[in-house]
Amino acid sequence: MTLMIGSAQLGLIYGMLALGIYISFRILNIPDLTADGSFTLGLSVSAVMTVAGYPFLGILLAIAAGAAAGTVTGLLQTKMEIHPILAGILTMSSLYSINLYILGSRSNLSLIGSDSIFNQLAWLTVNKELLKTLIPLIYCFLCTVILIWFFKTHLGLCIRATGNNEDMVRASSINVNAMKIIALAISNACIGLSGAVLAQYQGYADISSGIGIMVVGLASAIIGEAIFGRRSLTIGLFSAIFGSLLYRFIIAAALKSSIFPAYMLRVVSAVIVVIALSIPVIQKRIQLSGMRKRVQ
Repeated sequence: MTLMIGSAQLGLIYGMLALGIYISFRILNIPDLTADGSFTLGLSVSAVMTVAGYPFLGILLAIAAGAAAGTVTGLLQTKMEIHPILAGILTMSSLYSINLYILGSRSNLSLIGSDSIFNQLAWLTVNKELLKTLIPLIYCFLCTVILIWFFKTHLGLCIRATGNNEDMVRASSINVNAMKIIALAISNACIGLSGAVLAQYQGYADISSGIGIMVVGLASAIIGEAIFGRRSLTIGLFSAIFGSLLYRFIIAAALKSSIFPAYMLRVVSAVIVVIALSIPVIQKRIQLSGMRKRVQ
């Protein structure tokens, strides 16, 4: 039961990461690899501010820092005309040194003895584990609601149109470069928020926390999409969160079974992504096979 509750809590925290990946990967149709760096950036900023005694300010600054990282990637893509994948790698690599600087040249920072958002709300007469579930749930829900509202505004619709047909949007006198930069900033702001909440949840920040985090977010988005299908934006965002929860349960089950040792976590994550990506292809082949049999 404890394992399930912990998985649900992590699923909600990583759900914000999945939202960020969904924005760049599905809405904008850009493979953004900034996630590994912006996640650790949010983690580091949140941890440092929590140690300084400002946990809530740390959350806000982490969001701003993530947005700044996304903006840099967007500028490299649009103004410097660097390939999206290479632009993300450049930003991610640069953020490693920046994150070390934020952490005071240390590879990790402990929050033991510091008041996090979870400790500051401990006065509420609720179970500790329930509180550690409610706070990520609230952040995740608010983030989703704000994104749904935003992508239904004129600016949000322009961003969605840019992802669907860039040439058409450019012909409509819409600044495509600005749309890409704004979308990447929002995407990485969500990823930075995820890292910020995780730092205060687990009580420490580690420079290697973001390694492979892109796979985690991608797996969550793909799993949710495989179950709910590619429908409306609202369903897509909620499916990303559901996929994050399901992903954490799958990982927990895989590690609990003793079949896979803990160091095989990344391999398990990669296999889950491959399986999720293969589901639509398998479904199409089954449908084609059925049509051929009926024709014959």
